[in-house]
Amino acid sequence: MELLIMAYALKTACARNIIGVIPYFPYSKQSKMRKRGSIVCKLLASMLAKAGLTHIITMDLHQKEIQGFFSFPVDNLRASPFLLQYIQEEIPNYRNAVIVAKSPDAAKRAQSYAERLRLGLAVIHGEAQCTELDMDDGRHSPPMVKNATVHPGLELPLMMAKEKPPITVVGDVGGRIAIIVDDIIDDVESFVAAAEILKERGAYKIYVMATHGILSADAPRLIEESSIDEVVVTNTVPHEVQKLQCPKIKTVDISLILSEAIRRIHNGESMAYLFRNITVDD
Repeated sequence: MELLIMAYALKTACARNIIGVIPYFPYSKQSKMRKRGSIVCKLLASMLAKAGLTHIITMDLHQKEIQGFFSFPVDNLRASPFLLQYIQEEIPNYRNAVIVAKSPDAAKRAQSYAERLRLGLAVIHGEAQCTELDMDDGRHSPPMVKNATVHPGLELPLMMAKEKPPITVVGDVGGRIAIIVDDIIDDVESFVAAAEILKERGAYKIYVMATHGILSADAPRLIEESSIDEVVVTNTVPHEVQKLQCPKIKTVDISLILSEAIRRIHNGESMAYLFRNITVDD
């Protein structure tokens, strides 16, 4: 709301350009319609446009297709070069590592990291991802009851409940360093469960790397008590309090690329330089 109010104030003051720097774009996971739910990301894009913004600089959108919700340019910067540099400089013997996707949905991102580091790839299959499931919205549509009142002659099939497949690891992690990569780490239960599975499969050190470290609720305590050796996130979201609660949390500074993006837009220079060596799946 503060951003919208400031943007509208600038618009009424006849500002020529209003550029919003939003490193972590909120509600970016709510970019799909599930049952009859709302697409909150589209709503937010419309509100920002109505308030007067003419350009947005953000980083690692949950889905790149979100850029299509906006009626003005969106620069979706990437944090992967900074995280790759951290792996190469701060993880000893990183050549003995394997990049891990904690779900098949994150496999493309993990593959992008693995190819640039020339490392192996592993995927954890069967892990329940509550953010990607069709959540129950409380309205039961279509009706779950067989004898529900419907139009005569219209027979709706019963909705079959999804069954969770057994958890398996596709790829060899025995005697290796496991590096789990993702874009957002908020509720850490799925990361902790993935770390336990990797420990059982023989991984002797486990790192978690993500762009946005929301780390809400009891995340610092759960990380501290888990098999995870280190959680590496960027400073797109402030997390100083969480770092005090858990020494395993490390921060990578990405202010350099944001400041360079602001400078280039202000001077009318090309933004293509900031997207060099960025793969399609990143």
